Amino acid sequence: MTIMQMFNFPRRGLLTLAALCAFALPAVAQVQKLDRVVAVVDDDVVMASELQQRMNTITQQIAAQNVQAPPIDILRRQVLEQLIVERLQLQMGARAGVTISDEELDQAIARVQQNMNVSPAEFQQKLAADGISNNAFRQQIREEMIIRRVEQGSVSRRIQITDQDINNFLRSKEGEFWKSPQYQLGHILIPVGSSAPSEEVTAARAKAEAVYEKASKGDDFRALAISNSAGQNALQGGDLGWRKTVELPTLFADALEGLKVGDTTKPFRSDAGFHLLKIHEQRGATEQVVEQTKVRHILVKTSAIRDDDAAYKLLMDLRSKIEAGDLKFEDAARDNSEDIGTMLQGGDLGWSNPGQFVPEFTQAMDNTPVGEMSMPFRSQFGWHLLEIEGRRQQDMTDQYIRNQAANLLRNRRYEEELQSWRQEIRDQAYVEIKLPELQDPSAASDEKPAEQQ
Repeated sequence: MTIMQMFNFPRRGLLTLAALCAFALPAVAQVQKLDRVVAVVDDDVVMASELQQRMNTITQQIAAQNVQAPPIDILRRQVLEQLIVERLQLQMGARAGVTISDEELDQAIARVQQNMNVSPAEFQQKLAADGISNNAFRQQIREEMIIRRVEQGSVSRRIQITDQDINNFLRSKEGEFWKSPQYQLGHILIPVGSSAPSEEVTAARAKAEAVYEKASKGDDFRALAISNSAGQNALQGGDLGWRKTVELPTLFADALEGLKVGDTTKPFRSDAGFHLLKIHEQRGATEQVVEQTKVRHILVKTSAIRDDDAAYKLLMDLRSKIEAGDLKFEDAARDNSEDIGTMLQGGDLGWSNPGQFVPEFTQAMDNTPVGEMSMPFRSQFGWHLLEIEGRRQQDMTDQYIRNQAANLLRNRRYEEELQSWRQEIRDQAYVEIKLPELQDPSAASDEKPAEQQ
């Protein structure tokens, strides 16, 4: 297995590594012969050698998946379009001042090494074995991270999840299913017909109550089911498997309400007889209590006059002064933070809930003890310094459900919006396809026609 196969970077990471492998091919003369501009993309170009390298990668992947490849001319146009959009994203990142510091890049590569369970030296050996230079590898991963950051920043601003969106989802059948807990259930049926004489009903009820008493005192429910149940799963210990409450008869779901793992329902009756249910295990349930964190933060953004190193140094200087007692965190936030919404409150974000912040922020917050500050770190919004003021357990069931539902809806819309956004930036860009055979004959194109070579 090559490093290309083991590396699992988002979006186009596998393509990137395979393309890098092509840098090491010995046919230098061939690469030189291929090199020519195949597309002008605003202020950048796509070279024939890049197109061929990506083509090699795609065809290898298609072959590995054992699927039928499209005709080569169609595939080449699709690959070129991919490269064009990537060029546009990188240009947008450059105009917005999006940069990836060496520290961030080192951290990303370290996570890859950790996931691969290899040492830095072994990782370098794998790169060399795949013909990938360290500098080329780092540059490609840096570009991957810039593209991801541009996408996240641009697309997230397009997605608005309203309270009504959340309400509509939670009221839908899908929403009911999504928020329903899942139980591993045991079932005992003491049979008695709906029209049975009263003495038979009384006897069945008495038997059901006796079984319930035994189960409540700790007797093995599965053994009780084998000995007493007339249910179709009796010989399997009454096992109903994993069931969401919305998949159960209403009578069963109502009986389980308010119970926890290990509890057994009191006998309840249906037309088939008296039932007992036991919750053996539970998973996927909505959390009743969540851990909240009280946090302050300072946000420093990069710009044309302040790069990543300068932002990091500023936060480290502030951190040192705060640790030495020469400065209070809230005062440092008022004077230095660029988060307009919190700077006047000394960076106070209040009590936060799980999933409220971007992953980088959440990770730093969770890894910082109460009463201490984080190290400076970067998110898509800039560089942050956190101070953790407290943690508490809070019953946030309803809000937790709504937050999770909002995240689910946002993630669903992200991919759709991502494709729309990519198409928009492509349509708005100046793109000149230099080779007629690479133009899409089926599309009405606004691109400048190829010039005579």
